[in-house]
Amino acid sequence: MNRERLKLNVQVGRDANLTRAGTPELEYVTPGSGQPNEVEFATPRVKLIQEADRAIRNDLEPYPKALRGYELLTADQEALANWDMANYITVRKLGYNDHGRVHAFVTGAASLAILELLLEAGVRGDVLESGSGDTDDTYLVVLLGTMLHDIGNQVHRTGHEAHGVALAMPILERVLSEVYSDVAQRTKLRAFILHSINCHDLSPTPLTLEGGITAVADGTDITKGRGRKAFALGKIDIHSVSALSIEQVTISRGQDKPIEIRVRMTNSAGIFQVEETLAKKVINTPLKAYVDIIASAFENTTMDERVIESVHLEGKGFVLSEENKKV
Repeated sequence: MNRERLKLNVQVGRDANLTRAGTPELEYVTPGSGQPNEVEFATPRVKLIQEADRAIRNDLEPYPKALRGYELLTADQEALANWDMANYITVRKLGYNDHGRVHAFVTGAASLAILELLLEAGVRGDVLESGSGDTDDTYLVVLLGTMLHDIGNQVHRTGHEAHGVALAMPILERVLSEVYSDVAQRTKLRAFILHSINCHDLSPTPLTLEGGITAVADGTDITKGRGRKAFALGKIDIHSVSALSIEQVTISRGQDKPIEIRVRMTNSAGIFQVEETLAKKVINTPLKAYVDIIASAFENTTMDERVIESVHLEGKGFVLSEENKKV
């Protein structure tokens, strides 16, 4: 299936410029991924959400139940508040990167790109294998599970998976009741969604293909735009520095496997982010047989781009030295 994909190019200090590009290779560039010599740090969060929303709606055009579920979810005031509070706790209190609305939309779009490539390759998910639903239902399960996976962070990062399951229950009851009149079917589909939420961080490991898609989609949201907030708030460690080294993540049809995830770095420190975040989520999910990961520097890069110039120890951690605060 040929589809239009949305690509975001953001120049330093300028508003996001959204452009459409036909991509018969089914290539998907995660929202917020810049191009060489471009930085998405100044990207307004609304632009990222708009781009992801367009990609999601484009993917869901053939699937009315999934589209209806998406529209209900994104208009649900409880869901919106959950995303905001999850982000407040993770960013403001813990110094982590974005776990709110932007992350929900970006990973939601990535999950549909992954699902489509798997279906194209003849890989059947557990919704289909169990007889609980059709392809339309599979899209709904993957999208809702992915978009709600991090809402438990509003309670605490520790145990956020289980908290997310509890918090998602009333939201899913409202959304699924509007889409499915059959109580048994919506109960089965809800089970798949809750499994995805509970297993997205590999504790416990996902047992379903749909749960694996949510976990891997979560792992693709690692570009520097997402990590900048934590860095700006003073979190100076290998996690934040490596996050600033990831320029672009692309999901496309693979040569040897159905899916190729290509990560472009401006600094070799980015390999830590790839190994600790993305690779773990591929290796420890049912997607391990279907995904290749390729991490590399841009072709025109002759040396690693410097992320920081100097830091100094202050209290229990490092902070930027004065000469580096221009970054």
